[in-house]
Amino acid sequence: MNINNARIAFFLVAIFGVMGMGCSKKNPAITPVSSTTTTIIANSKALPTGAIDGVTFINAGTSVIFNIYAPGKKSIAVIGDFNNWVGTAMNETPDGNRWWIQIDNIDPNKEYAYQYLVDGTLKVADPYTEKVLDPSNDSYIPASVYPNLKAYPAGQTGIVSIFQANQPAYSWKVTSFTRPAQKNLVIYELFVRDFVATHSYQTLTDTLSYLANLGVNAIELMPVNEFEGNSSWGYNTNFGFALDKYYGTKNAYKAFIDACHAKGIAVIQDIVLEDQFGSSPMVQLYATSTGSPSANNPWFSTTITHPDGVGYQLNHQNAATQYYAKNVMKYWMQEYHIDGFRFDQSKGYTQNVTTTEAAWANYDASRVALWENYNNYMKSIDPGFYVILEHFADNSEQKILADQGMMMWTNLSSPADQATMGYPTGPVWDLSGLFYDGYGFTTPYNLVAYFESHDEERSMFKNETYGNISGNYSTKDIPTALKREEMLAAFLFSSPGPKMLWQFEELGYDISINQNGRLGEKPILWNYNSDINRRHLYSIYAKLIKMKINNVVFATTNFKYNLTGAVKTVQLLDNAVNVEIAGNFDVVNQTANINFPSTGTWYDNMTGASINVTSLPYTMTLSPGEYHVYSSKLLN
Repeated sequence: MNINNARIAFFLVAIFGVMGMGCSKKNPAITPVSSTTTTIIANSKALPTGAIDGVTFINAGTSVIFNIYAPGKKSIAVIGDFNNWVGTAMNETPDGNRWWIQIDNIDPNKEYAYQYLVDGTLKVADPYTEKVLDPSNDSYIPASVYPNLKAYPAGQTGIVSIFQANQPAYSWKVTSFTRPAQKNLVIYELFVRDFVATHSYQTLTDTLSYLANLGVNAIELMPVNEFEGNSSWGYNTNFGFALDKYYGTKNAYKAFIDACHAKGIAVIQDIVLEDQFGSSPMVQLYATSTGSPSANNPWFSTTITHPDGVGYQLNHQNAATQYYAKNVMKYWMQEYHIDGFRFDQSKGYTQNVTTTEAAWANYDASRVALWENYNNYMKSIDPGFYVILEHFADNSEQKILADQGMMMWTNLSSPADQATMGYPTGPVWDLSGLFYDGYGFTTPYNLVAYFESHDEERSMFKNETYGNISGNYSTKDIPTALKREEMLAAFLFSSPGPKMLWQFEELGYDISINQNGRLGEKPILWNYNSDINRRHLYSIYAKLIKMKINNVVFATTNFKYNLTGAVKTVQLLDNAVNVEIAGNFDVVNQTANINFPSTGTWYDNMTGASINVTSLPYTMTLSPGEYHVYSSKLLN
């Protein structure tokens, strides 16, 4: 069976800042200086051995080497706190690709702000900086989230870079973390802004017991590197190496990751390397008069090659882009000890021009080769690193990538919503996409199936708004809808391989994704945790997740399923125990013949009851929303 996995991630990136203003792709942050500025052309000199991109500290941090890749420029000077913002001319390397200069008499314990003055007319921040100061947004970040934030330098304009030789050290408590096996991975996708009211890593760390008790063994954070504005989904990235200050400091983020590892939870970071937005210095360095990338930009395409582009598209066929992308990957892997990446819009890493979703999803050999290259690079740094792609391409392409260990997102929100609402069609309620074999995959644990993500309407909202009704049975009724969410979760967590849930899905979060605008802030309803019906849903999620992780049968490759009709079934076979799951997604009673693997006593792990199957098939009449997780022995 060929499951069409064609949901395309289309981010309507109207970026919401703290003042409610959107950001366009045009470049408001390009900062020209007076045309009377005098620029000194430096001599051609080789880059000192060992100098890395950005800043390199030498002489115990009392000297710094600035190094920027900017081929074809006529002159570049560095300006900053250390020279009273008066340009110090940089040296051009003999190949004409890089500019560098050594600055001495640096206090290694002090933070310095700096920019590059390019061709005497353009000021940009360092693309490799690990921290920026933004005059438009930093004033809205409270000191409780980011204490002692350096003041923006007086008299300057535009985003500035920051460096400090002796940064506050972080001592890792967990130095050897064993990651959960992919076959047992249960990922909790989380957006800091809409999960904790303080939008801080410190508060997030304090909530980890809630997530650990739920049983999830991985947290996937929406983008945390610098993005335009503050209150944003984060997909409007502008600096690849800098942590966005809106959520806290570098050490606060490290402490969060450390605390996750202490609880056995892996941390996966959503990362955007498909595009960047107008305040990116890499866009600004080679831009047209309208702010879009110019033809000589070494990193970007001049046009977007696919139908869902929103920023300026990185051209991953260029060597400079591949070099940059690999450096970004390596930095987050090594600096923050993260366990994996989820690559946003990975299908967009192509230069094959398409105008329709279907054409864009077609097999693309250049895209396959590129992802093989990137995957091999990450695995060369860390063989156990998780690589997750939001790909949604043709199954033949996804199979090749999955066979190499990369995990593919598969969006089952539409059939899942139909099932919980109680509608067989419009679209169909077929949940067969939970199983990897329907995609032609030969490797069993490389499909990340989910019913909700940051990008989908909330299932409970659809139940309460559009649910089906028959007589006195209504899926719009909240307790009834929550019970159907239990049933849906039983099928999600029973299918082998990685699974994902969206934040508060386990409490039946029912605020529409479109409230306050699609990307706008949503109510944080921790009070749902005190509601008896919603807390019961949490307990069922926890039970199902722990059963999945603690019983090898849920990782079996020996299974059968029938997920197309009203009564859906899954059968899992293992040497130690067999499992049979059945649930009625209709809004009326249904009688079904269930082909248990064998006769005998079967235990219902949800209710504690048991049944005696004397002959096969076994006939059962199921009420609407009734489900069972039977096993030949009680599950752990």
